[in-house]
Amino acid sequence: MQFLTNLFLALHIIGIAALLGGFLAQTKLLKSGDARVTPGMLHGALTMLVTGIALVGLNEADGADVNHIKVGIKLVLLVVVTALAYLNRDEEKVATPIFGTIGLLTTVNIFIATLW
Repeated sequence: MQFLTNLFLALHIIGIAALLGGFLAQTKLLKSGDARVTPGMLHGALTMLVTGIALVGLNEADGADVNHIKVGIKLVLLVVVTALAYLNRDEEKVATPIFGTIGLLTTVNIFIATLW
């Protein structure tokens, strides 16, 4: 069970890297409004969503103490990020506030995961 938990945790971190990396790579384009949601960002968000749910299930099955409030908040943030990425995936240019929200909520999600 520990191997599966570690595997899904590694995949979860890869998803975070894809989503946040895609955002950070385009921060220069925010001023001009030319930023766009890349396929890697969408796939990263979906990877985080699936592996995050799997991690909660694996921890529950293993008898670990799960903070459901923390998980619920992180899930809501990630669903919003995934929805924004999905809805804007075909746009040539994404509005700066929407693109900034994707990056901000992803960063907040990371801080909640590590500091709470």
